[in-house]
Amino acid sequence: MSKKIRVLIVDDSAVVRQTLTQIISDDPLLEVMGTASDPFFAAKKIAEEVPDVITLDVEMPKMDGLTFLKKIMSQHPIPVVIISSLTEAGTQTGLKALEFGAVEIITKPQMNTKQFIEESHIRICDAIRAAAEAKIKRKKIVEILQVQPKLSADVMLPHTPASHSMIKTTEIVIAVGASTGGTEAILTFLQGLPIDCPGVVIVQHMPEKFTTSFAKRLNDICKITVKEAADGDSVLQGQALIAPGNFHTLLKRSGARYFVEVKEGPLVNRHRPSVDVLFRSTAKYAGANAIGIIMTGMGGDGAKGLLEMKEAGAKTIAQDEKSCVVFGMPKEAIKLGAADKILPIEDIASFVIKPH
Repeated sequence: MSKKIRVLIVDDSAVVRQTLTQIISDDPLLEVMGTASDPFFAAKKIAEEVPDVITLDVEMPKMDGLTFLKKIMSQHPIPVVIISSLTEAGTQTGLKALEFGAVEIITKPQMNTKQFIEESHIRICDAIRAAAEAKIKRKKIVEILQVQPKLSADVMLPHTPASHSMIKTTEIVIAVGASTGGTEAILTFLQGLPIDCPGVVIVQHMPEKFTTSFAKRLNDICKITVKEAADGDSVLQGQALIAPGNFHTLLKRSGARYFVEVKEGPLVNRHRPSVDVLFRSTAKYAGANAIGIIMTGMGGDGAKGLLEMKEAGAKTIAQDEKSCVVFGMPKEAIKLGAADKILPIEDIASFVIKPH
């Protein structure tokens, strides 16, 4: 049997530490090497024995989780999974933690229903296993430059009702799927798109509410408009829709108009939202008018869906191993023969927008 992944739990709540210990210990591939109620105690534990993965709360007394994370990533990088609450402050801090080098972000488990407990178990253990496989680098913290505010056409022209603008039936749709390491990969991709790019729909494995903050952050720093998808939203040129956490997002079509359907449902490939759900619906409703992109992430979600897109005539791209934090999802898609092209993340946007 292979060596277990050793996990250090850092959280000021004794109840959370106990709950996480139970969840992690139930997984045959994981073991809890220790727990700590604050970063100072955690630092002592790490000095004695370096864990494979740290789970870290971001809101703690004595030293907050972000400060501790920055110290870890600048001095001795260790894969970190952020465990955060679903408050507005928690989501903002959690996203900042991803910028600082955390690998994954998940919500604190709550003992509500049997289904919630089971899903929390899956998400937490999957996140830890993904973190253990992630490529971790020393992180230099740099501030991202803000782009100029986006102005709508109303500045130059008053709004008039659309007439024949949707008659065209060959509008291209870009469908993107990502998981571990995906927040930075998606940022790199979207920053490379011009304001007249085809409409984009994205599934990034991330908890609910965090996707709201993630979309707002991307909207602030990308040339195109980025928003969290709402049921019925049109897929428009120069706009990216991010699937909301905990909801599946499907592409649909009515005449010449593409739109998204946001709905509840079971975990698919251990995820909700699922990349396969988006890709399969894109294959069905957009066919050869689509481009599918599978990015960094653990597991196989999206591989079969990307193959369905390719078989429906879509252009398909997988992120290459070197630029992935975890090569799982692209690797599975490549194994199936689902990817027309294998490209580094920095080259995907330019490839997508050039004439083919």
